[in-house]
Amino acid sequence: MDIEGHEPDPRFTLANERTFLTWLSTSLALSAGGVAMAAVPGEVFIPWVSTALAVVLVLLSALAAAMAYPRWRHVQRALRRQAPLPPLALAPLFGYGVAAVAVLALILIVVAR
Repeated sequence: MDIEGHEPDPRFTLANERTFLTWLSTSLALSAGGVAMAAVPGEVFIPWVSTALAVVLVLLSALAAAMAYPRWRHVQRALRRQAPLPPLALAPLFGYGVAAVAVLALILIVVAR
């Protein structure tokens, strides 16, 4: 990263690093959820639906991991410049994506019983 601007308060830098690590943890959790969904036996859920849900979770996982470092870098640059923080444009995608998977999984669980 290019060193420009002023050194920010260490608390802000450390908070930014914690957020970066949280994105990576979220990515791992989404990936684990995708693998778990893919491992659900065919007689529990409709196979293509569980596969689709698994794919959505793993894609969200990859997106979270891929965007973690660029997000950290942009926030760190804004902190150094004492500029406004960049908006998190992908937040609705993650929120609605995980919610959609959860609702569909819930429907499948109820229907399978």
